[in-house]
Amino acid sequence: MMRSVGTLTRADLAETINRKLGFSRAESLALVEEILAKMCNAMATGENVKISGFGTFILRDKRERVGRNPKTGIEVPITPRRVMTFRASQKLKDRITKGA
Repeated sequence: MMRSVGTLTRADLAETINRKLGFSRAESLALVEEILAKMCNAMATGENVKISGFGTFILRDKRERVGRNPKTGIEVPITPRRVMTFRASQKLKDRITKGA
């Protein structure tokens, strides 16, 4: 059974940086924002983002394809689009499955 433990936020990350590294709250939040902006900019230009020991955010371009409306059964075209997936590293998978 999965249990919900809440959501990790930017503020939580900044608080950890503040506590562990001693940066001010403003500096810590700015650092978190800078890292997230760098990741977003990379993905916006088509780059995958890999964080060693954590996982990889992967971009894929999907072609146009035919789908079906489940209510009516009518076939409709699904437009081409870019999707992002996350693939966890083996290290993260091991940690999650062992509950560490």
